[in-house]
Amino acid sequence: MLVVGDVLLDEYLGGRPTRMSREAPVPVLEFESRRLLPGGAANPAVTIAGLGSQALLAGVAGDDDAGQQLRALLQAQSIDCRALVREAGRSTTLKLRVMAQMGLRYPQQLARIDTVSRAALSPESGQLLLEKVKSLAGAVDALLVSDYRIGLLTRDRVDELRAAGVSLLAADAQGELDKYHDFGLVKCNAAEAAAWLGRSLASDADYGAAARELCDRLRLTGAMVITRGPQGATLATATGELRHCPAPVVSDVYDVTGAGDTAIAVMTLAAAAGADWPAAVTLANVASGLVVQRVGNYAPAAAELDAALATVDD
Repeated sequence: MLVVGDVLLDEYLGGRPTRMSREAPVPVLEFESRRLLPGGAANPAVTIAGLGSQALLAGVAGDDDAGQQLRALLQAQSIDCRALVREAGRSTTLKLRVMAQMGLRYPQQLARIDTVSRAALSPESGQLLLEKVKSLAGAVDALLVSDYRIGLLTRDRVDELRAAGVSLLAADAQGELDKYHDFGLVKCNAAEAAAWLGRSLASDADYGAAARELCDRLRLTGAMVITRGPQGATLATATGELRHCPAPVVSDVYDVTGAGDTAIAVMTLAAAAGADWPAAVTLANVASGLVVQRVGNYAPAAAELDAALATVDD
């Protein structure tokens, strides 16, 4: 599978609080750990590779330290980065989280600092990216678009991706749903669906009507999925099916970071492998339930997903 989108690096700095600062009403942390993880569009690529499929990643990163660290992490996880364009002088998006270890199972986040370049890609980088995507399109079963609205996925580039000739086009739309008309699969969360439609959503009936309207208005060829956190997801298909897929019961939710990335990756992978839409969404719900029990981006292994799915089936 080919993943195209906004790549970034997640950094976690951990420390143990020892006292309150005399300079401001904040805790003083003594440094204990630093952890780097692929984020943004790189996260679904990691999930795909972790589940045993081939993952190719297309995007743009800088030639800075963060970009080099991101590439090293991806290569260590056997992700094909030949379409990850290196743009000189560009800052790679970095999300830095400061975490306090306070005797609980997982540390607590105190602050997040984002380093984001929203400058338009250079014409050379944009053209090179599209050339690389088109050269790979014939070798993949699905193309997954991961849109973090940082600037890579303009309407013109999405149009180019639509014309690439891949049999299954999927998108994690992050609110800009209309860019992804005529795709096979589009996913958004409840807040994004409500904002785009301009109305509140509360009941299953509300979400069912919303999913059906979005599927029809976007002329999707496969399915529209609205994720709803602990309430699971609502699915509407191009063939008229409407389904509410419950989420597994999760007693300890520590961090929702990456749950949406995992959901769209698993849905797309399952659909590309021949699963029907309800099965694909159910599998994605189970995978997301594993992710929220960890801190930071987490890619469940196939055996872990199988075990969790067996529990749900029982």
